[in-house]
Amino acid sequence: MSDNKLIKAIKEKGQTMEAEMSFFDHLEALRWHLVRSAIAIVIFTCLAFYFYDFIFDTIIMGPSRPSFWTYRMLCELGAWLHRDGFCINKINIDLINTDMAGQFTLQINSGLLIGITAGFPYLLWELWRFIKPALHEKERKAASGFVLYATGLFILGVMFGYFIITPESINFLSNFTVSSKIQNLFTVDSYLSSVATLTLATGVVFELPILVYVLSSLGILTQKFMRETRRYAVVVILVIAAIVTPTPDMLTMTIVSIPLFILYEIGILVAGVVERRKLARENAAV
Repeated sequence: MSDNKLIKAIKEKGQTMEAEMSFFDHLEALRWHLVRSAIAIVIFTCLAFYFYDFIFDTIIMGPSRPSFWTYRMLCELGAWLHRDGFCINKINIDLINTDMAGQFTLQINSGLLIGITAGFPYLLWELWRFIKPALHEKERKAASGFVLYATGLFILGVMFGYFIITPESINFLSNFTVSSKIQNLFTVDSYLSSVATLTLATGVVFELPILVYVLSSLGILTQKFMRETRRYAVVVILVIAAIVTPTPDMLTMTIVSIPLFILYEIGILVAGVVERRKLARENAAV
C-alpha cells in the first residue's frame, strides 16, 4: 500500500514539474518575442535619430505651421463653401527650453516615440507568433488577419490623429488666452507631449473593433448588448470627442466623432460575425 502511495506521489510530482517546465518554457518564448520587438524598436529609433532633422522640422513641427496640409485643405474647403474663417494664416506658438538638458532629452524622447510608433506593427506580429501555437486550427483561420487588421487600424488612427485632431487642437490651444496680460510661451516638452498624446491615443482608440472581436470571442460582449447600449455609446463618444478636441466649434467635434461612430458600428458587425461563427461551430459539433 505504501509503495503504491509512493509511486503515485512520484507521478504527481513528475506531472507538476512537467507543468512548471512548460510554464517556464512559455515565459522563455515570450521573453524572446519581447526581446526581438525591443530590438526592432531600437532599430527604428536609431533611424529616427539619423533622419532627425527631417522628422523634427517636417513631422513634429508640421502642425505648428500654417503651411501644414490640414490648414491648406481647410482653406480650400472654405473657398469651396464660400465661407470665411476656414483659412489659418498664423499660429501663435513660441517654443522655449527651460532645462539645461531639455533639447537633448527632446531628441531622445521624440526619437523613441517615433521608434515605438514605427515598431508597433512588428510588436503585434511577435505577439501573434506567441499566441498562435495555443490556438486551434479554426481559431487560427478566424484570427489569421489579426496583425494586418490591427496594424491598418492603428496606422489609420495615427494618421487621423496627426492630420485632423492634432492641428485643430494646436491651433485652438495656441490662440486661447484667458487674459491679454498673459503671454503663451510653450516648452518643447509640452508641445511634443501634446502631439504624441493626441496622435498615439487616437491610434489606440482606432483598435476598438479588435477589442470588440476579442471580447466577443470570450463571450463577454454581444451584438445585442452593443445595439441596446448604442444611445449611451453616442454620449460617451461625444464626451471623448469633446475631451480630445478642446475646440469649441461643433464642426471639429463632429469631424472627430464621426470616425468613432463608424468604429462602434463596425464593432457591432464584428460582434455579430463572431456570434454567427460560434453558433455554426456549435451546430457542427452536435
